[in-house]
Amino acid sequence: MKTILSATVLALTLGGLSACSTLKGAGVGAAGGAGVAAATGGSVEKGAAVGGAGGAAVGTVVD
Repeated sequence: MKTILSATVLALTLGGLSACSTLKGAGVGAAGGAGVAAATGGSVEKGAAVGGAGGAAVGTVVD
């Protein structure tokens, strides 16, 4: 029982730490995507959505 509890606490802690990089990546990606879309005359909403998704994925993988 103690091993299961320790593994659960470890998983939650690591999940919380990785969420920070995921959120930072999503924020940077969304801002970048919106900026590129605005500069090229594209849809800012779609650019932000794609950039946010890509940034979140990169933030998760890098961390």
